Amino acid sequence: MDRRERLETADRAGALAEELCSGAAVAAVTGLGYVGLSLAVALGRAGLTVRGIDVDLERVSLLQAGRSYIGDVAEEDVRALVAAGRLSASTTFDAAAEADVVVICVPTPLRKSREPDISFILSAVDNLLPYVHAGQLVILESTTYPGTTEEVLQPRLEGQGFVIGRDLFLAFSPERVDPGNRRFTTENIPKVVGGVTPACTELAAAFYAKVTRQVHRVSSPRVAETAKLLENTFRSVNIALANELALACRAIQVDPWEVIEAAATKPFGFMAFYPGPGTGGHCIPLDPLYLSWKLRLNGFETRFIALADEVNRAMPRHVLALVADALNDRGRCLRGSRVLVLGVTYKRDVNDVRESPALEVIRMLAEKGSQLSYADPYVPELDLGDAKLAAVPVTRETLAAADCAVILTDHRAFDYTLIAREAPLVVDVRNALHDAADRAKIVTL
Repeated sequence: MDRRERLETADRAGALAEELCSGAAVAAVTGLGYVGLSLAVALGRAGLTVRGIDVDLERVSLLQAGRSYIGDVAEEDVRALVAAGRLSASTTFDAAAEADVVVICVPTPLRKSREPDISFILSAVDNLLPYVHAGQLVILESTTYPGTTEEVLQPRLEGQGFVIGRDLFLAFSPERVDPGNRRFTTENIPKVVGGVTPACTELAAAFYAKVTRQVHRVSSPRVAETAKLLENTFRSVNIALANELALACRAIQVDPWEVIEAAATKPFGFMAFYPGPGTGGHCIPLDPLYLSWKLRLNGFETRFIALADEVNRAMPRHVLALVADALNDRGRCLRGSRVLVLGVTYKRDVNDVRESPALEVIRMLAEKGSQLSYADPYVPELDLGDAKLAAVPVTRETLAAADCAVILTDHRAFDYTLIAREAPLVVDVRNALHDAADRAKIVTL
């Protein structure tokens, strides 16, 4: 009896568990961005065969050539796995036909109405349906509102004639990738899994045990979905508190970073969060709104989430006001002034500009008529929709030529000693120049 026949026996859960335990299982990962590629490589390194699926032809071509387009994924790992035949990529979904486990890692953005957009999940599932077979485990990792797995995926799969928990297995396990974090990776971040049935949970746990040290089982996909949203809602609310503290401290002429560092000396009951130009990335600005939307449908208003979103989204305008006021204090108008933006990604040392508050600051600076340039070692070119900007180097000449430099992302690659010395005026919203001797020309949050 061959592998596929074993998976279609009466004890499909037992057959799949055997495949997972032996390392013979084949995994298909749909969506090869930060989350999907990191997982695919971790699975390949653990000895599994991985078939990657992505509609982006450029990504697929790079992977097939053994190249990585994600900074956190080592190219030598990709090259070795491709050469060994344990990792391949395709733009077609038929690669899922040979898979024992299918993991969906596609984006979940917001609509313009700021409501959840699960169209990528729906598209992925509908494209996978012709290749779903008995004895297969399907896992959703895309961050989404509570109920998606059971209310959206389960009916589509059962519509193919499968009984979940007997013929086919379905679970949710939230992604926890932190771009740029070298300390916590796929291998050592605990995995939360919640299956539609106990058998689904156990199979998902056995799958993730191949690549991570700790798996935490919960009673349902809905619990796992909500836990993920809580993680990022916690961060959003606390960042909003730090941002509001920065505004309050400005009113009483107190350094908010000094206040936070002092409070952080308490060894219990306090966790330090820091202010900035707003929140960015694919998680913190979006995930809390998935939760508040679902709860609103159930008659519950989440006031903390709404207030945190309001505070964080107001920060780019506050940064604009700081720049305008700083220039005005030196007898210059924002219109026509040369403004050099330092850092455009949403966080330090990554190449991701999704939802970056720097983009909103740049947009408003342009609207006010400033002469814009930017520097970012991770973003060589910036597409602003109606225009494109090329990054400039951070040199004595580029700094001295600017009327104001604005530090929006505190990349470690920047020479802050040079910036503090050569820029005639700096608006530093990341406290990157906290050790600078000349404070007179530095404006902070």
